[in-house]
Amino acid sequence: MKNIIIAIGMTVLTFGMAATAKAGGIDSLQLKVRAGYNIGGTSPIPLPETIRSIDSYSLTPSFMVGIDAMLPLNEKWGITAGLHFENKGMKAEVTTKSYHMEVIKGDSHLSGVFTGHVSQKITQWMLTVPVQATLGLGKKVMLKGGPYVSFLLSKGFSGIASDGYLREGNPTGAKILMGDEEGEWATYEFDDDMRSVQFGIGVGVDWQVYKCLGVSADLNWGLTGIFPSDFKTVEQTLYPIYGRIGVFYRLK
Repeated sequence: MKNIIIAIGMTVLTFGMAATAKAGGIDSLQLKVRAGYNIGGTSPIPLPETIRSIDSYSLTPSFMVGIDAMLPLNEKWGITAGLHFENKGMKAEVTTKSYHMEVIKGDSHLSGVFTGHVSQKITQWMLTVPVQATLGLGKKVMLKGGPYVSFLLSKGFSGIASDGYLREGNPTGAKILMGDEEGEWATYEFDDDMRSVQFGIGVGVDWQVYKCLGVSADLNWGLTGIFPSDFKTVEQTLYPIYGRIGVFYRLK
């Protein structure tokens, strides 16, 4: 609830500043409502040697709806701020070798390096506040770019380790086999360890194709991992990197 209040407060403040400027003589404030679909994933950059292959990847429902307000500064440049409600999620299966993990198998909590198959699901519901500079290319095309902050409302990071073995403690530790059937595999869940606030940078383009209706394309790159820096259970920093295709309607 605290994150929701902060996000709404930041957006109201930004829109309030724009409204104040408008009252002072600027009457060209633009409002756009948006909807889009996020396509991407959460990954270390680059992939470590302990991840030998990506065996499958699938999207989860990752929609975005929101509203933006843009204040022109001159004929070409402006500044925009928004409030977006969105989901960024993915499912992936990878093959690992000597990958550090903490898992639960039966009633046992195990830690060590795992070689085998990992199935993983990540879900993040959030309120995102982007603040971007805009550059108009004629009357129909607008480029945009700038930072964003996301306040997570719900988060999930879980998976299954199977069809392999865990060396407990270190690469020469006791070998614990994990099968590919329920009851033989191990599970993990780190929902509560994920960040509640994320920062990143986004770039994109809006193209007004018909009257007030337009399409958009965006790329949002997280600069902070989904886990705090002191969380060492997952050995690499995982960055949320998502493109988005969408539509917008210009209200004003």
